[in-house]
Amino acid sequence: MTGPVLLRGEDGPVVTLTLNDPAQYNTLSEAMLGALEAEIAEIAGRGDLKVLVIAASGRAFCAGHNLKEMRATPERAYYDALFAHCSRMMQSVIALPIPVIARVQGLATAAGCQLVATCDMAVASMDARFAVSGVNLGLFCSTPSVALSRAISPKRAFEMLATGAFIDAGTAQDWGLVNRAVPAADLDTEIGRLTASIARKSPVPLKMGKALFYRQLGAPLPDAYADAGATMAANMMTEDAVEGIDAFIGKRDPKWTGR
Repeated sequence: MTGPVLLRGEDGPVVTLTLNDPAQYNTLSEAMLGALEAEIAEIAGRGDLKVLVIAASGRAFCAGHNLKEMRATPERAYYDALFAHCSRMMQSVIALPIPVIARVQGLATAAGCQLVATCDMAVASMDARFAVSGVNLGLFCSTPSVALSRAISPKRAFEMLATGAFIDAGTAQDWGLVNRAVPAADLDTEIGRLTASIARKSPVPLKMGKALFYRQLGAPLPDAYADAGATMAANMMTEDAVEGIDAFIGKRDPKWTGR
């Protein structure tokens, strides 16, 4: 690998991070994890960005952790630190105040499948495949199971975890792991449609709503409704909510202020 493991591009309010280690199937090496974490932290501080797309170069989206790198340091402390680093990066995707879309053009296995499950949305090409196949190597995909079991039904998640079997893009869409599965030639067009739709919205409700969405998932029903009600009331007090409602009533396009 001679170039950077992670590429960044911006197109107006849309920022794209591209995993760029195709010879290693874009594995989540220490360098890749560090680069992703640093870029996501910088993006979180930007007020002008509305959507993050996580893409990849080459034939694979991401093949999980770098096994050669892992075997080079067979120490418990190293493994604890590595998985803590990966978990921290995954949680930073959830904590990012803008929607994150995975653009999946090839196989996504183990922690790569975890990354897809962690993103708020995912669009896959029809030739993409997904697996949490660590069990085939004597290693249960424990950390990927956290994201996977929150993205699809527990029984389907456990079947993938226990068998290591691949599912195709159509099945991934049917199970809820990805939002859309499209022909490879249409992948960028579909990503463009989705990002354009989000970019037209005010960032205020998206930021408040994304944070609430993940908070309420693990909360008891009364607490979830209490939090949701308080969030919606706070949202109603924002300038953009007032502008959006007035624009709807006045049959005109809203002019967002981001406040």
